[in-house]
Amino acid sequence: MASLPLQLVVLGAVLGVALAAAALILISFVAFITATEMPPLHQHEEERFFLNAKGQKETLPSIRDSPTKQLSVVVPSYNEEKRLPVMMDEALGYLEERQKYGSDKVRVITLVKNRGKGGAVRMGIFSSRGEKILMADADGATKFPDVEKLEKGLNDLQPWPDQMAIACGSRAHLKEKSIAQRSYFRTLLMYGFHFLVWFLCVQGIRDTQCGFKLLTREAASRTFSSLHIERWAFDVELLYIAQFFKIPIAEIAVNWTEIEGSKLVPFWSWLQMGKDLLFIRLRYLTGAWKLEQTRKMN
Repeated sequence: MASLPLQLVVLGAVLGVALAAAALILISFVAFITATEMPPLHQHEEERFFLNAKGQKETLPSIRDSPTKQLSVVVPSYNEEKRLPVMMDEALGYLEERQKYGSDKVRVITLVKNRGKGGAVRMGIFSSRGEKILMADADGATKFPDVEKLEKGLNDLQPWPDQMAIACGSRAHLKEKSIAQRSYFRTLLMYGFHFLVWFLCVQGIRDTQCGFKLLTREAASRTFSSLHIERWAFDVELLYIAQFFKIPIAEIAVNWTEIEGSKLVPFWSWLQMGKDLLFIRLRYLTGAWKLEQTRKMN
């Protein structure tokens, strides 16, 4: 009779493992059958053009064209009428001092439907003219002159395999300060998200979500043409793809200030991103999504 509690514990543990395995199989099955192909790159007729300084329509270029500028800056914007002007003033002021630009220095791509942040960035990337392409958030949380730090980080990665390299802005050095300013709940969410990123998708990059990233044209073409996620977690899949293709990545500390007006609702947004992280891993693991070393942009 003394062994009965031990037997119950063993049976309970076995049952728990079996239930966990069944749940994982079920989630993997759901991830597989709900996986979609690449999000459509279809451009509506209105998205193929931009208005030049004379108010005339001009056809947007393609990332497959030869570059005609040294740098393109892609800024996704949705309901950012309050924060965007401040960011644009800082960015254009810096770029004007660095190099004089013509009347076509700003091009506005108006999307017919909301594609999510990742989808908007991808549309901008595919219409860029630069040898290097910078992703920057509309809130201006990262000081724009820090692009010089990313350029140095990118250059330090040379020689670039197939001309591909990525430099990621990072706020990891600000972690202790940010923890002191956050509630315990938000701090717990942050640590949980970082653990899931490390465990499921991307190792070696401490801050995947900073919106300040510099890519060579070839790296942007290779990664964004393989991207599936169009919501907030697209950065994680972007770096997952880059690591799969063995694209060198530098993580560079940048100046960052939290700006009011974030569209993220802490709990639900992080829950959605957590689900996206799990599905990214499971869909690649089950073969629902595939990456090929020889993949060309569609």
